[in-house]
Amino acid sequence: MLVLAAVWGGSYLFIRVAVPAFGPFPLMAARVTVAAALLLAMPAVRRAAPGLRGHGRRLLVLGAANAALPFALIAWAELRLTASLAAVLTATVPLFSTLIDAAWSGERVSPRRAGGLLLGVAGVGVLVGWSPLPATPATLLAVAAMLAGSCAYGFAGIYARRRLADVPPAALALGQQLAAGCWLLLPALATAPRVAPPVRALAALLALATVSTAVAYRLYFFLLERIGPTRTPTVTYLIPVFGTAWGALFLHEPVSPGMIAGAACVLASLAAVNGLPGRASPSPIAISRSPAAAPAEA
Repeated sequence: MLVLAAVWGGSYLFIRVAVPAFGPFPLMAARVTVAAALLLAMPAVRRAAPGLRGHGRRLLVLGAANAALPFALIAWAELRLTASLAAVLTATVPLFSTLIDAAWSGERVSPRRAGGLLLGVAGVGVLVGWSPLPATPATLLAVAAMLAGSCAYGFAGIYARRRLADVPPAALALGQQLAAGCWLLLPALATAPRVAPPVRALAALLALATVSTAVAYRLYFFLLERIGPTRTPTVTYLIPVFGTAWGALFLHEPVSPGMIAGAACVLASLAAVNGLPGRASPSPIAISRSPAAAPAEA
């Protein structure tokens, strides 16, 4: 669990380093292409690949909602935000999942979860209003892009649970990368960098595609098999911690009292909405059925 949280938390660091040189669309197109190739090299994924047949349209929806759209939004936002702030903002994914699942199923949100959702909104307000970054229109737009990416992740998890529950997790991991590549290809070609990216940016891209995507999914499969789909999603609580730590350690990003207070509010809201880590919860956590719903993974 700690290793998975560490490598997924590292994705925000790698994006922050690489996106100024590549641009959002080329960076993410390269990420999903390399990740798909690496996933195909895994025996478990190759065995599951035939399970993709007959799901083309639904995989295109999943690839857009769970990879192409949030990846591009997060990368664009990290041109203006720190990796630490981005990591904490994306921790709101389960909150969006709860709202979307309630709207989809028509179920009433309990008072406890409603209070948790309000606490999450307050946490985002504290993060933005008390962060080291000035609350300029550009910063607020980047925060909105991060939250839109979280909303897309939340929808993707519910969509996968309801429409792709019969597809093996390994096949979904591959299918969403391939579908995302289809969505990102033309925007990436249109915005390709005119000069060769520096070695530092290339190394960050490779780390993003290999460690934070392909290897992370392999670890995720391992956890699904060993501890099950109920406990695995609790990795959500650890990703913001690692994302903030990597940004502070390697990019020397400031960690203000406002970021700590805001992150605490967001994590407390997750506990109120989804239950405490390690306890079974009936709430619809995005990754409870499939890796199409990786929690707060950039």
